[in-house]
Amino acid sequence: MTIRVNGTEVSPPDDARVSLLDLLREHLHLTGTKKGCDQGACGACTVLLDGNRVLSCLTLAAQAEGSDVRTIEGLAGEGDDLHMLQQAFVEHDGLQCGYCTPGQICSAIAMADELRRGDPSYVTRDIAASPAPVTRAEIRERMSGNLCRCGAHNGIVEAIEHMLRETTA
Repeated sequence: MTIRVNGTEVSPPDDARVSLLDLLREHLHLTGTKKGCDQGACGACTVLLDGNRVLSCLTLAAQAEGSDVRTIEGLAGEGDDLHMLQQAFVEHDGLQCGYCTPGQICSAIAMADELRRGDPSYVTRDIAASPAPVTRAEIRERMSGNLCRCGAHNGIVEAIEHMLRETTA
């Protein structure tokens, strides 16, 4: 079996105990995904696994066999084109030190799909409404697993709002 990482087929590691995070960083040298707490508490290691956000520090690489993994490196377009959300982070000052940014962006992309599907969150007022109405409280709740020590949360929310407006317009 193989794992597709950013469109490239790779073999899983021989050691079944290797995390997806360590496979990406140490074996494939994709260092955009960050190792923060290594305990699933900060969200810095968030990547997309078959379109869903996962904490790669808590996911074994073996669990990704046969799946599609997208990291921050796999989001950009052709050449130097940034993904729409990457550009929005720049324009809305959604980053400061940048350490949490790859995880924030991957998480927000999956969050947008959750909203489109109508998946409710803890703060969703009308769980029968589909898709769920997008409010700042909704975005903050859905992004609460991704921490930013620099305090760029307002810019992060504004960047996500920008992306959601652009993709639903």
